[in-house]
Amino acid sequence: MSHYDQLFQSPQHVMQALDGVDYLCDEAIATACFLAGSMARPLYLEGEAGVGKTSLAHGVSRAFGLPVYRLQCYEGIDITQALYDWDFRKQLLFLKSHENGEQAHSGQSQDLYDRRFLVERPILKAFEHSPCILLIDEIDRADDEFEAFLLEALSEFSITIPEFGTIRPKIPPLVFLTSNRTREIHDALKRRCLYHWMEHPSRDKELSILHRKYPRISQLLAHDLVAAVQHMRHAGLLKSPGVAETLDWANALDKLDVKALDHRVMDLTLGAVLKYREDQDQIRQDSYASVMPRRNPESA
Repeated sequence: MSHYDQLFQSPQHVMQALDGVDYLCDEAIATACFLAGSMARPLYLEGEAGVGKTSLAHGVSRAFGLPVYRLQCYEGIDITQALYDWDFRKQLLFLKSHENGEQAHSGQSQDLYDRRFLVERPILKAFEHSPCILLIDEIDRADDEFEAFLLEALSEFSITIPEFGTIRPKIPPLVFLTSNRTREIHDALKRRCLYHWMEHPSRDKELSILHRKYPRISQLLAHDLVAAVQHMRHAGLLKSPGVAETLDWANALDKLDVKALDHRVMDLTLGAVLKYREDQDQIRQDSYASVMPRRNPESA
């Protein structure tokens, strides 16, 4: 039995724990988290930007009291950004402190690689402070060489630092990897993980999330807002709005004390939900007719 198996008692328990920290998920996501913990396997989360992949890792962190160490991937990232590096400035100061009339003692070269000069990066931090969550965000932005390093690190859960030796956590971190699928990840890394494709939430789920985050918003406005966002996701935009944009828009409307959407309000606040000019122009082109809610005269 793994350490996380003791924390995650069942998919239903995971769902309830996440609900307690205001992360509303479905049974499929809760099951994926439960299996990742009980099987001690990394969880690979793939889906469009804004569906809640990164938020899920942070939600699990809050729900189960696990610290999270996040590695943001980008093009050109290498092992020193992910694992460890040496603080050359401190090492240089150390050397200079021994130049003022002092002879370097025999152990000085070893002292240069003392623990105090080591700069821990997210993967090393996670290995040293586990049990915890290691979040490897947007792995699809990294290159093939970094993928190969990551595959080795996650297969063995050990790191070798020549000056210190091998570091192996007694309890491996719970690993979440996220991808927006800007490129395909090699099968070897995917085979090491459990896989879950995350969709945008359904209309009812998004309404529940909205009411949980902004309970003051009226039912009418919440339905208008979610209906508009759900339509935008099927409008062929450059960047479909995610849940984060829905919440940003709700926050903006709440600050303005808006009770219902109309053309003027939408025009003034569109920048809260659409972050590309071309997308805003596309929605404005039809005078918002396609995204404005259609109500019965009695409900208007």
